[in-house]
This record gives sequence, structure tokens and C-alpha cells, in this order.
Amino acid sequence: MITPLDIENKKFAKQMMNGYSVEEVDEFLDELTVDYEKAYKENSELKEKVGELEASIAHYRTIEGTLQSTLVMAQNTAEEVKNVAKQQAEQIIKEAEGNARKSVEDLSQEILMKKKELEDIKKQFDVYKAKMEALLISQLELLKDINNEDM
Repeated sequence: MITPLDIENKKFAKQMMNGYSVEEVDEFLDELTVDYEKAYKENSELKEKVGELEASIAHYRTIEGTLQSTLVMAQNTAEEVKNVAKQQAEQIIKEAEGNARKSVEDLSQEILMKKKELEDIKKQFDVYKAKMEALLISQLELLKDINNEDM
């Protein structure tokens, strides 16, 4: 690519006849040099900016890839945590049901034992009542005998 310095240093061969005016050519070349220098600088700056933007795009694409893999990993982790929590909940429920069954069985056994104790106490009471009746009857008979003797 031609640089602004190349344009500024360009020399044309001079012709004696029907040639261009050297001053007009120099002025035109000076204007062309200024405009071309601006365009050349702007082009260089734009190329530099394009390079920076491409680097930024590559950086952001890397970040995007990282974020996507992080999101996938987070989703997998969340699914794992959910499954573990579900298994723990099921385990807790099974343990609670087992404990409830055992408690019901224990209470049933205790009720049966209390019923048996009640029956035993009722029998003991009936025996005690029968003995008291027998004692009272014998005491009454004794009193009758004493009364009969006194008469």
C-alpha cells in the first residue's frame, strides 16, 4: 500500500512541452498527501480497533462457554441435590412409618398386659369378696350362736 510519505516524495519527470504546471501538481499532491494521510491514519486506527474488538469477542465467547458449562454443571448439581433430598425424605418416611408401627405394636402389647392385670385384679377382688363374705357369714353365725346361748 502506498503511504502518505510515498506520495509526498513522488517526483515526476518534467517535460518541456505540453507538460503540467509543476506548482499545480505539487499543490494537488500536497492536498492528496493530507487527505491520504488522514485516511491512512483512520484506516490504521480502524484496523487496530477491529483487532481489539475481535479480541474482546473472543474473550466474551470464552466467558460465554464458561457460563454455559457452569450452568450445565449447576443444573446437574441441582438435579443431584434434588434426588438426594428425595431419597432422604423417603428414608425418613420409612423410618417414621417403622417407628409408628413399632409404637402401635408396643401399645397393643401394653394394652393386652393391662387387660390381663385388670382381669387378675378382678379375680383377686372376687376371691377377697368371697373370703370376706365367708368371714362375715361365719361371724354372723358366731353371733347367732352366742345370742342363742344367752337366752
